[in-house]
Amino acid sequence: MKRSESRKPYLNPRLPVAERVRDLLGRLTLREKVAQMVHRAPPVPRLGLPAYNWWNECLHGVARAGRATVFPQAIGMAAAFDAPLLRRVAAAIADEARAKHHEAVRLGNRGQYFGLTYWTPNINIFRDPRWGRGQETYGEDPYLTGRLAVAFIRGLQGDDPRYLKVVATAKHFAVHSGPEPLRHRFNAVVSPRDLRETYLPAFKAAVTEGRVQSVMGAYNRTNGEPCCGSPTLLRKILREEWGFDGYVVSDCWAIQDFHQGHQVTKTPQESAALAVRHGCDLNCGHLFQELVAAVQQGLIREEEIDTALARLLTARFRLGLFDPERRVPYAALRPETVNSAAHRALALRMARESLVLLKNNGILPLSRRLRHLLVTGPNALDTLVLLGNYNGFAPRMDTIFAAILGKLSAGAQAVWTPGCDLSGTRPLDRHLNGLLKASDPPLDAVVAVVGYTAQLEGEEGAVEGGDGDRHHYGLPGRQQELLETLKASGRPLIVVVTGGSPIDLSWAQAQADAVLFVGYPGEAGGPAVADVLFGDYNPAGRLPITFPKSYAQLPPFEDYAMAGRTYRFMTEEPLYRFGYGLSYTTFAYSGLQLSRRAIGRTESVRVRVQVRNRGRRAGDEVVQLYVRDEQASVPVPRWHLEGFARVALRPGQRKTVRFTIRPEQLAAYDDAGRPFVEPGTFRISVGGGQPDDPHAGAVSTLLTVR
Repeated sequence: MKRSESRKPYLNPRLPVAERVRDLLGRLTLREKVAQMVHRAPPVPRLGLPAYNWWNECLHGVARAGRATVFPQAIGMAAAFDAPLLRRVAAAIADEARAKHHEAVRLGNRGQYFGLTYWTPNINIFRDPRWGRGQETYGEDPYLTGRLAVAFIRGLQGDDPRYLKVVATAKHFAVHSGPEPLRHRFNAVVSPRDLRETYLPAFKAAVTEGRVQSVMGAYNRTNGEPCCGSPTLLRKILREEWGFDGYVVSDCWAIQDFHQGHQVTKTPQESAALAVRHGCDLNCGHLFQELVAAVQQGLIREEEIDTALARLLTARFRLGLFDPERRVPYAALRPETVNSAAHRALALRMARESLVLLKNNGILPLSRRLRHLLVTGPNALDTLVLLGNYNGFAPRMDTIFAAILGKLSAGAQAVWTPGCDLSGTRPLDRHLNGLLKASDPPLDAVVAVVGYTAQLEGEEGAVEGGDGDRHHYGLPGRQQELLETLKASGRPLIVVVTGGSPIDLSWAQAQADAVLFVGYPGEAGGPAVADVLFGDYNPAGRLPITFPKSYAQLPPFEDYAMAGRTYRFMTEEPLYRFGYGLSYTTFAYSGLQLSRRAIGRTESVRVRVQVRNRGRRAGDEVVQLYVRDEQASVPVPRWHLEGFARVALRPGQRKTVRFTIRPEQLAAYDDAGRPFVEPGTFRISVGGGQPDDPHAGAVSTLLTVR
C-alpha cells in the first residue's frame, strides 16, 4: 500500500466499516458505481481497487475452481440429519475457499470461482420430486431445511467478530422449485398460508438466526411480482420484517427476464431500475450497466444506487478485501488446507452418515469371506456419479466397485460388467447372462449400482438432451430390465441406488434382498458405500424427501399449493416416508415426558425421551420429534417435524434426548398467512421416523394449550 493511499479513509482498517464505505462511495463516479454492481466488477486503478468477481460456488465443496474436497451433494448431507457435522463441513469448505482465494491472488488470478462471495446454500423446499435441482436442497421439510441452513451458513461465514470468512448466500428467494424450462416466465401462485408456513421459514431462519449476508432472488415471479424486483419479498418481508442488512443478488441474467419473459417492464433500463428500487443490489449478468441511462431517464435516483452499492462494499470490507492480509485472520490459511487429510476424513464421515438403507432381509452386511461377487450396473465404475452438480474435483475419487474390491480377500473373485447403459435403449450387456450362468464357484451375491447421475437431472441447460427436470419416475434406460434379469438368476441381489431425487423403487423394494440409497456421495462415496455393504459402518441416514409410489400421487408440477405434497400434506400412502431409514441394529423408545402437560399460548415446553440400542451392534439413531394439532380450526399439516438429533449408541446403551418446543412451533396460519397459537390439544411424538411408520418405534403424548 502506498503511503499516500494509506491516508485515504477507505483504506484505513482502523476506521469503522460504515465510514470507509461512505468515503469510497464519495470518490466513485456514477459510471464507476454502476460497474461495481455487476458480478464481474472491473478494477478502478485510480483508487487502487482490484477487479472482483462475485460469482463463486460451494454447494458441497468449493466448485469449478480446480482441486477441492468434494462432500456429498446437499440432499445427501441432509439425509445425515446432523446439523453439527454439517457446520463442520461448511467450515472446512470455507477454509479451502480462503486458501484458494489468497493463493489465486498471489498468482494474479482474480477470476471467477476464486472469490469469497459464495452462492450457496440452496434452501428452496423440494416440494415436487420432478424438479431437477432438488438435489441441491436439504429436502422437503421447512424445519429441517432451516436448521441445516443455519448450520451451513454459520460454518461458512465463521465467527470472527470483525471479518467474515466467506459470504454465504441463501437462494432462491422465494417460492422456487420448477419447472426448470418455465422459470424465466413462470408465475408461482401461492396462498399466504403456504407462503408463510412452507416457503419462507427456512429463509427467515437463515436471516434472523444464521445472519446470512447475502440472499439471491429467484428467476420466477411470485404472485405476479418478479422475485428479483419484488417489493413484497425484498422490501416488506426480507428487510422490514426480518431486518436483513446484507445484499441481494439476482439469479444469473434474471433481470433481463423482467422485460423478455415476465413482460412486467418494456425496456432494459426499466428492468434495471425496478430491480434496484425494490432491493436488488447486485446483478449476475450485465443489465445493471443500463442504470446510467436509467438515471438519465429519471427512472431511478443516484442515491438509490448508492444505497445498493453501499451494501456491496460493506461485504467486501467485512471480508478484508481492502485490508493488509496480516490483519485478516483467515488469510493465514495455506494451500495445504485444500483436500487435506482432515478434510478427506470429514468427507468420508459425511458420506457414511448420508447413506440410507431402505430394505434389508438380512443379506447385509456382506461377509468378507465371499468367494465370488458380481458387481454390475452403469454407475458401479463411474466417478461422475459421486459428484452431483455444482461440484469440484478431488485428486482421488474411488468408484463404488473399486472400494468393494478393497473389502474382499485376495483369493476372492470379483467381476464387473456395466450390464447396461446409463440411459437409452441399447440392449443389455451380452456378457451378462454368461457371467450369471457360468460362475465357478457360483456367485455368492450380486451388487447392482443403478440410478441417476447429474447428467440426467439438474438445472435447465445443464442436462444434455433434457431440460433438467425429471419426467420419468422409473430407473433410466434399461436399468429396470437389468435388475429383473439379475433377479431371475436366483442369486442374492443388493441394489445400490444413486441419484438426487425420489425414484420408483417399488420393484426393488418387493424383489431385491437389500436396497441402499446413496445419493451423490462425494469423493469418499465409494469407500462409504463399501463400508456399509460389509458392515464396517452401520447406516443411519434418513430420507429428507418422500418417495411417492408414482407421479400420479402428486398434484400438477406447476401447482405451488402444498395440498397433497410432501409428508406434511400427502394423504396417500407413499413408497418411502420422509424420515425413513433402517439400521443393522434396532432401537426402542420409552419414558416420553413433558416438563408440563398444559401451557399457555406464549410458553415453551421441554420434552425428554429415552432411546435404547437393543441390538448387538453400535449404531446411530436419528431421533425425530413431530407435532400434530388435533383440534385446529384452520388447515394444518398432518404432522410436522420440530426437532431431531443424531445419537450414537453402543449395544444396550440408553441415552436421554431433550428437545424444547417453542410457541411458534405450535402455530397455525390463518388465511392471511398470520401465525397464531390457539387453545387445544397437540400430539407430541418422538421416534426413529414419522409416528405412523411401523419401523419408527415412536411414542406419543398429549400437550394441552390453554
